[in-house]
Amino acid sequence: MVPRSEPTGKSTNGFIDMTELTTPITEEQVRGLRVGDQVSISGVVFTGRDAVHKYLHEGGALPEGVSLQGGIIYHCGPVVQQDDHGEWHVTAAGPTTSIREEPYQAGIMKKFGVRGVIGKGGMGPKTLAGCAENGCVYLHGIGGAAQVLAEHITKVRNVYFKEEFGSPEAIWELEVQGFPAVVTMDSHNESLHADVAAASEAALEENL
Repeated sequence: MVPRSEPTGKSTNGFIDMTELTTPITEEQVRGLRVGDQVSISGVVFTGRDAVHKYLHEGGALPEGVSLQGGIIYHCGPVVQQDDHGEWHVTAAGPTTSIREEPYQAGIMKKFGVRGVIGKGGMGPKTLAGCAENGCVYLHGIGGAAQVLAEHITKVRNVYFKEEFGSPEAIWELEVQGFPAVVTMDSHNESLHADVAAASEAALEENL
């Protein structure tokens, strides 16, 4: 039987029964998560959108010193500002639609040892199979709460490929604390998105 992550009770962000995850995440922790689990993420996450996924899928290398082993990719193009001292600050960081990365995500999970992907809207069967094979979860971020989510980003550690891809498509290395998300695709071939789509299709057929 796969061990299940135990909820830690009320966390600092006010949610009840959230499983606290700190990067790097182990496969055992991921296998213990199930669809519907609420998580609170601390540590480091890396943003990545279309340009980065395509680049890595086509054989591009990660920047020197960057490792995604046990890490989390966030489908996000953050709004950032640079202060007079050259430090970056994130003012908005809402999730972007994930399905665009469906052709690439499973392969990137496997190649780089990714354990979590944050986004919105869910992903398809190829990614779900990749989650099961490689020990990864899809975590649904809160849509429409970009400024609230930015409050959980405590520091911008670095930015990569900003000149090549532009700011929204760059890899932003972010320190987060208590970042909230919900498991909607787990490593046991369960997908809330697929369940909702199937239920909606069945309801539509009944009413035709």
